[in-house]
Amino acid sequence: MTHFFIGKFLLGQVVATPGVMDEVGEKDRISALTRHHNGDWGEVCTEDWASNDEALENGFRLLSTYTSADGVKFWIITEHDRSVTTFLLPEEY
Repeated sequence: MTHFFIGKFLLGQVVATPGVMDEVGEKDRISALTRHHNGDWGEVCTEDWASNDEALENGFRLLSTYTSADGVKFWIITEHDRSVTTFLLPEEY
């Protein structure tokens, strides 16, 4: 049996807060998750981008920031152990 690994890391269980489910459309969520999974950290600053790249190599938490087509800012966080990836609004942190 052949196993394929898509993306740069394991996502674990993917969950979303009620705020994201109410305010961010499915198309925006899928697009952002694909970007996050491929190491495109979205709208984070240069220092946070570098921190994520280091975290990818060293097994630390990953944080990406995106804005939906409707202008809603949201985050995607993958835990250090890659067990869970969470969509959330910044105010839900």
